[in-house]
Amino acid sequence: MPLTTVSPDPAAHAHELLARPARIPLWLKLAYTAFMAVLIPVYWYNYGLTNFLYFCDIALFVTLIGIWRESALLISMAAVGILAPQMLWVADFVVAACGGQLTGMTAYMFNQDWSLFLRGLSLFHGWLPFLLVYLVWRLGYDRRAFVRWTVLAWVLLLVCYTLMPGPRADAASIATPVNINYVHGMSDTAAQTWMPPLAWFGTMLIGLPLLIFLPTHLALRFAFTGKTPVKTSG
Repeated sequence: MPLTTVSPDPAAHAHELLARPARIPLWLKLAYTAFMAVLIPVYWYNYGLTNFLYFCDIALFVTLIGIWRESALLISMAAVGILAPQMLWVADFVVAACGGQLTGMTAYMFNQDWSLFLRGLSLFHGWLPFLLVYLVWRLGYDRRAFVRWTVLAWVLLLVCYTLMPGPRADAASIATPVNINYVHGMSDTAAQTWMPPLAWFGTMLIGLPLLIFLPTHLALRFAFTGKTPVKTSG
């Protein structure tokens, strides 16, 4: 007797999703969405569309979709990608605010040539990693995140290396992003000279997954090992 495959009922699936208890508070979803509704046009106007190619900005969008879908995979991907560098941002900001210097990566936050409002929006670098940890705690950690984010990061790096502007001497005086995601070296004003450009780019492709994404993946997997993510379609 031939077996028949019953197609899932979209209406029933939608009803199931609506009936499922929300694991992320509605107020948090609305607050985060309101923040993004302000940040996107302001950043677009001041920095240009290419600014959204930075890993941290991509993580903002991934998180926005993830909180509404309550997708453990999307939230886990954002966490794997930016937890480590954003925690370094937090440390650098605190040291700088106390009058010291760590890496200099947050020096722009104290540059009074930029409006206080614009710099205030950039404080998302400070609270986003803590929000992601909370969201992973609520949703569970999806182990597929490491591979998925790594592939996404490779695509972004390739786009930035081949299509976006490299370092330039007047980078500090212009708003348009250059050397996005440091594909030409750690300075925005001059390309690195330690090795051939392609060697640096290859180092980024290999080094980021091994030195940043993988340790974060292992730490999250260990910390939230008892949390089983609810399967979603994304």
